[in-house]
Amino acid sequence: MSSETEIVAYIQESEFDALLSEQKVVIVDFTATWCGPCRLISPLMDKLAQEYKGRAKVVKVDVDNNKPMFKKFGLRSIPAVLIFFDGSLAETIVGVSSYEQFSSAVDKHMKLVKE
Repeated sequence: MSSETEIVAYIQESEFDALLSEQKVVIVDFTATWCGPCRLISPLMDKLAQEYKGRAKVVKVDVDNNKPMFKKFGLRSIPAVLIFFDGSLAETIVGVSSYEQFSSAVDKHMKLVKE
């Protein structure tokens, strides 16, 4: 059962750099309220947040409110999930994908984290 406290938070561009410097692994879901496919992966992001709680941070960025950030990463469509490791972009997954694809991408980078 998912609890209300596990819902993935939205961040603004101003919070982004601090987040990257604080966390080893950051998963960023670029989304929009009007985007149907984005709504399909939203529960998957919540599941990732639960599964990797304490080891990776999962956040969302509303592209309508953060257009410069969307352009900064050369994105052209959503949903787009970007995985950052040690402050650098490590992987980009564009479009609707399975939970397994997202989790295996995160696992690949989690193996690089020294506990």
